[in-house]
Amino acid sequence: MDKASVLRHKDKQLSLNDHFLIQEIVEELKKQRPIQYILGEIEFYGLTLTVDENVLIPRPETEEMVELIVKGETPPPYPLHKRGRKYKLLDIGTGSGCIAVALAKHLPESEVFALDISEKALAVARKNAIENQVNVHFFSHDILTEEALPLPFSSVFFDCIVSNPPYITSEEKPSMAKNVLDYEPHQALFVPAGDNPLIFYERIADFAGSRLKKGGSLYLETSSLHGRASVKIFEDRKFRSVVLLKDISGNDRIIIAKL
Repeated sequence: MDKASVLRHKDKQLSLNDHFLIQEIVEELKKQRPIQYILGEIEFYGLTLTVDENVLIPRPETEEMVELIVKGETPPPYPLHKRGRKYKLLDIGTGSGCIAVALAKHLPESEVFALDISEKALAVARKNAIENQVNVHFFSHDILTEEALPLPFSSVFFDCIVSNPPYITSEEKPSMAKNVLDYEPHQALFVPAGDNPLIFYERIADFAGSRLKKGGSLYLETSSLHGRASVKIFEDRKFRSVVLLKDISGNDRIIIAKL
């Protein structure tokens, strides 16, 4: 309820069931369980998405990246999209499907693909696509392998690849908030053993070099700690017009590059 509704209904009595529900929620909050998991949903770029402990909770910074893609309001030599064009977009490490579902909803003329290594995450993503009435081609794949994409996706080339990959190392665990560390999926947060925070950026750069169409664009979220190093990965692989944008908080956050 918004504040005006609360004032209008200030004499309304909560039911016994409401009291019990609020008590349960408060007990979960005391354990620092994220409110999004307690309620089972979150608002993301105008959509209502289901979330649970199998997927990361979508962040506002990711909405900023979606906004750049949807509206094409990127620095020269962009923008990326022209309305009415049927682009093929790929979301790597889709998790809840927040990026893929939002792109499918706001760019309905495009064909959206999304992959993840977690079958449980893909189940959540598929549910979100159904509930938001969009069509996304979801499939299971480990982007760190050299294996080709599974059929029938192995022959598809993309106009745009987008990703918010893991970039946290085990050394950073002590400084992380308890509500993140104890509840959000570690596979989606942390890089694999070896603690190379750039491993996913290196692999995605190699993958995009062979699967992006000529002139295609790449959008990635990155850590403010590794933004410049991430940019160098794409510059070294001869991507053009590589830019690093700051998020609304002033942190290095979004990499954009063209092939």
